[in-house]
Amino acid sequence: MSDASITSRSPALTREVGIVVMPGFSLLAHACATEPLHVANLLHGRTLYRLTSYSCGGEAVTSTSRQTLAPAALDDITHYPDMVLVCGPAMLPSGIPDELGGWLKRLASSGVMIGGIGGGTEALARLGLLDGYSATLPWQRFEAFAAAHPRVRLSQQLFEIDRDRITCGGGTAAMDMMITLVSNHHGPALATRISEYFVMERIRMGDEPQQIPLRSRLSHAPQSLVEAVQLMEANIEEPLTTHELSEHLGVSRRQLERLFKKYLKSVPSRYYLDLRLQRARRMLRESDRPAGEIALQTGFSSAAHFSTAYRNHFGITPREERLGG
Repeated sequence: MSDASITSRSPALTREVGIVVMPGFSLLAHACATEPLHVANLLHGRTLYRLTSYSCGGEAVTSTSRQTLAPAALDDITHYPDMVLVCGPAMLPSGIPDELGGWLKRLASSGVMIGGIGGGTEALARLGLLDGYSATLPWQRFEAFAAAHPRVRLSQQLFEIDRDRITCGGGTAAMDMMITLVSNHHGPALATRISEYFVMERIRMGDEPQQIPLRSRLSHAPQSLVEAVQLMEANIEEPLTTHELSEHLGVSRRQLERLFKKYLKSVPSRYYLDLRLQRARRMLRESDRPAGEIALQTGFSSAAHFSTAYRNHFGITPREERLGG
């Protein structure tokens, strides 16, 4: 097994990648995790990644869409892979097979990079393999996961790469995560060719938040707070003041501030600014529009004001964002 780190670039290395599939896994997430590695081999002209799927006992495993894979058995492994991804169902069964749990713990103690896709993140957390790590999983499981695994630094980002652990929000986020890994291993040029192969508009970065539907984010919140956030999202170019928001909603400014603090851990003005800056960040990454134009479209009076707010929030200027940080 190689000692190469996640950020190393070793063109001469063929990395062994094992994918453990659990019953009820997402076929989409599985494909999004494995296809970029296959295409990396195809475009590079030689085997950069050797892929093998595994299951407990080597039994056929059926996905949530009723498609069946016939993987190899864990017992068939003669040496540790360089990386192992656990692709599990959104709702894990009550127990993880002892064979799988013991194998993953041995891998972890040997320094193998281990990843969780979909419910695979929760499987790793139950085994204690994410304690002290930043990790993420599909947004529908955030609340339950946080309560069950307080030692894991739960992130709401698309994916997390933290030392020898990688996790993602499932679905297409697995593709962005794996292309980012290829970029770390073999450079951004190959990663860009992979994204073009899949007709991707761009490679989403790990620091981007998962897009959680408003109703789900605020499922237990009063309707007035939901409507306040909807007004903010609909008025990015010409932001409303907190006073104007409260007037629109028919509540006092103080009541609106209490709602934001209770349910969103923020004040309305700060939450609104974050929405506008997140929109600006996507525009900087996804378009070639001038920063001054983006500033006006996200409610900033000048490019200088926008640049200062952006640097204070993200730690880099809009220009540095365009240049890749």
